[in-house]
Amino acid sequence: MGDFWFYIELGLGHVLDLSAYDHILFLTALAIPFTFRLWKRILTLVTIFTVAHCFSLTLSVYDLLQLDEGLIEFLIPITILITALFNVKDTLKKVSNLNYLIQVLATAFFGLIHGLGFSNYFKMLIAGQDEKATPLLGFATGIEIAQVVIIMGVLLLALLMESGLKIKKQHFILATSIGVILITMPMIINTWPF
Repeated sequence: MGDFWFYIELGLGHVLDLSAYDHILFLTALAIPFTFRLWKRILTLVTIFTVAHCFSLTLSVYDLLQLDEGLIEFLIPITILITALFNVKDTLKKVSNLNYLIQVLATAFFGLIHGLGFSNYFKMLIAGQDEKATPLLGFATGIEIAQVVIIMGVLLLALLMESGLKIKKQHFILATSIGVILITMPMIINTWPF
């Protein structure tokens, strides 16, 4: 059981690590169009992200999928940028047509990319171990818990901005998305693989 808790803590740390804030940026961009009223939808998206993240990590751990690490490190901030740009585009329209199916598919795809970004470190961590399911399950559990914490934080911040400071939801989404874009651009430049 001790190993399982170790991997839960590893998953928590992976998402909540402020020095590697790509997960936090992605989850912020993903969550800001939502409210507590739509908590089931955002929780579903977060779970889809976790499953996809762990699926690609599992494929990599068992040497069934290998991609260029430099390309993955570049694609991670691209997924954040696309999510934030999608929010900006949707917010600037007169009528929101935020398509949930597109969000589900994009979130799953982005989860696959993010999972591959952690695979080399994770593989080194469990090198030599015969049993890989427990570490993967513990890690997935930690990721899910951390992501729910971040999503709840973003939803709470949105509620405080809208209810407390009377900032319109559209303005909050637009400002936060632009902030995410500005933070993400240097990440893209620094990981440019071409």
